[in-house]
Amino acid sequence: MVNFAFNEEQTLFRKAVREWCEKELSLEKIREMDSKGEIPKEIIKGLSDLGLLLMTIPEEHGGAGADWITACIAAEELGYADISIALPVLFLVESSWGFVVDKYCTEQVREEAIRKAVKGEAFVGIASTEPGGGSDVAAIKSTGKKEGDFWILNGEKTYISGTEEAKKLGGGYFLSARTSPPPPGASHKGITAFYLPINADGVEVGKRLEEMGRMAISTGSIIMENVKIPDSYRLGEEGKGFYLTMEGFDNARLLIGATCLGAAQRALEIGMEYIKERRAFGRPIGKFEGIQFDLADLWAELEALR
Repeated sequence: MVNFAFNEEQTLFRKAVREWCEKELSLEKIREMDSKGEIPKEIIKGLSDLGLLLMTIPEEHGGAGADWITACIAAEELGYADISIALPVLFLVESSWGFVVDKYCTEQVREEAIRKAVKGEAFVGIASTEPGGGSDVAAIKSTGKKEGDFWILNGEKTYISGTEEAKKLGGGYFLSARTSPPPPGASHKGITAFYLPINADGVEVGKRLEEMGRMAISTGSIIMENVKIPDSYRLGEEGKGFYLTMEGFDNARLLIGATCLGAAQRALEIGMEYIKERRAFGRPIGKFEGIQFDLADLWAELEALR
């Protein structure tokens, strides 16, 4: 019989993250972050001190060498604490694509971006979505043209998380661009992945977009006009960028699910406290079986997801 229980090390790790969140991320603090539209540097530093930033990259590269189950535990606890989802988004974006950048990058990029991001001194994100397409990575229009030992990048990326954070802290983005025409019926080919420094000449960060949630982390656009980067910023092989992009998305989907599980758990617990206090017909509404049945079903679904 398969044992799905968390082991002792994972349980202790969850406890450590929960205790830090309870201390540093009160609902009042989350509201303050939302209203100011930023994550304080001391919170990012706290994530670094806990070993959560880019925690899945190898220890020799500055990370914690954690597995993805452990990363999901961290994402769940951050989602539970920050139900606005801003802080978990920062965590999962860097964990997912920072991992891919580190896996395929040169030592130059690792020193410029990855090791700094682990310390909270830089931001590493994903620039894939374009005005004409989102999850259809093969439909991108941004281009990369090779000139000697350099690449010239042009195009626009939109709905990009952390644009202001990247400008303030430094760092850059995992970027996919079309570098050769695709053969018929294989639009995923001819795409190459790069590391794009946010402060490179020719990179313009667009106006911050207004959102309904996760207000503490910015979302914006990145416009590239004849951006010249060295070939050492290329990630992996030429023409194989689609696969690297999807590897990042696979990582992110794990952490997004865990984040939403944590937020849903917190919402359910808040609801359970409410039904103990809200009274109707002379008693707390939690005494009515119809409400109890729904909450029991929700609790069971969340536990099954976990």
